[in-house]
Amino acid sequence: MKLKHLSLSVMIMGTAFGLASTQAAASGYQFGSQSVSGQGTAHANGAEANDPSTIFTNPAGLSRLDGTQLVVGGTLVVPHSEYTDNGSTNILGKPTGGGNGGTFAPKAVAAPTFYLSHKVNDKITAGIGVFVPYGAKLDYGFDWAGRYALKSVNLQSLNINPSISFKLDDRHSFGFGVSAQYMDATLEQMADATSGLALKAAKAGGITGPFGPGGATVTLTDPAQIAAVMRAGGVGGDGLAHVEGNDWGFGWNIGYMFQLNENTRFGLAYRSSVKQSLQGSSTWTFNNVKGNVTVGGITLPAAAAAKLAHPNASASVDVTTPETVSANFFHQLNPKVALMGDVTWVRNSQLQQLDIKQSTVNGVAQGDLVLHQNWKDTWRVSFGSNYQLNDAWMLRGGVAWEQAPLQSDNDRHPAIPDSDRLWLSFGANYKINKQSSIDLAYSFIDFKNANVNYTDACSPAGVSPTTGAACTGNGGTVKGSYKTYLQLIGVQYNYRF
Repeated sequence: MKLKHLSLSVMIMGTAFGLASTQAAASGYQFGSQSVSGQGTAHANGAEANDPSTIFTNPAGLSRLDGTQLVVGGTLVVPHSEYTDNGSTNILGKPTGGGNGGTFAPKAVAAPTFYLSHKVNDKITAGIGVFVPYGAKLDYGFDWAGRYALKSVNLQSLNINPSISFKLDDRHSFGFGVSAQYMDATLEQMADATSGLALKAAKAGGITGPFGPGGATVTLTDPAQIAAVMRAGGVGGDGLAHVEGNDWGFGWNIGYMFQLNENTRFGLAYRSSVKQSLQGSSTWTFNNVKGNVTVGGITLPAAAAAKLAHPNASASVDVTTPETVSANFFHQLNPKVALMGDVTWVRNSQLQQLDIKQSTVNGVAQGDLVLHQNWKDTWRVSFGSNYQLNDAWMLRGGVAWEQAPLQSDNDRHPAIPDSDRLWLSFGANYKINKQSSIDLAYSFIDFKNANVNYTDACSPAGVSPTTGAACTGNGGTVKGSYKTYLQLIGVQYNYRF
């Protein structure tokens, strides 16, 4: 399936760098760091423009860079997240059973950054950046309580961003860039085959047998009762749905920088949304579904009956990444201390729901797999400082507050158990010689404790309980709570030719 922007199946493709995705560290699906030097100030440095990573924050900042400069870095993300189930239920209102997902977040993952700039003449500077804009990687396992909403997700991305800046005079400069963005996404969730077969049997008139008092013959039409009889007769187990896809999309970014005086400057930057249509496949397996059921008077293995409703198919999903607008400042207070700040608005409201479409196979039309998000626009505010300790060492620090795009616990999906978070960052730049230096950064990101009360609006019988429209899903509600924090460790090498 080709993902158009960001979606429920979520992102990064391996390249010569050996890219690895991780649980997103910034709001929504956004990856938390595209620059180690910026990370040291909690990304308050949008107007500092001290190295080629300004391509990401504000391409107008390229005008401040002399000669040819290279930046190669990497960020290691060490996540810690715990889930506690508080009564998740299936479509029939019964407890799903299962655990809390164990260590569903990876132990550690890394993502690289690469930036190169070259001053063409006194007015024009060009450059290129390669970075990871979005990412998510979680695996709760086959038997956790929320498995009917999500088993695992892996969203990977890569953005190639050539840019150019124009210095109009000593005060004004503009920058422009284009982006080629790759996304690769995989989503897995368990399929509640038993409840689905029970719902289909109830819709067909129920099942008749010696289910009454004293073995009396009765017809059961209640899906929960039918499911209980099925399980008692050896029918049970979950299927697995696997959806994957990838795509390239294109966008642009622009920036303006105003130099008030030699110590103070301000910046404005805009990064566009990127529209993508991920194309791929959906694969259904029911090998773990046991027992036999009777469908239309014909007795079939339950696994085969479930597979009839869910053939393997091609799949697609359209996604649009959120656009961003940033305003920032930089002020050199004295020869040793510099102050900086950034305010960024993110248009996350573009991501209301994700409709994963599946093709019709042998006359079997499966409805859309819908992930509702109902996201809102968000803000991020950060403040940072540099301190020139001596000729070799410059120290950095910063704090940031960032909103999550979720409007309520009902919109918090296990793929992105997001919440408002507070950043605390420290960094340093060590000057090796006139040409080269190393940046180091450490960030601790504390997420506000979050509850989830997410209900799937479909049912395993393939219809919406409220509208009757065809759909793909399991129904039921994931109900629990999350406690999360992340640590980011960054290293970056800088070289001036």
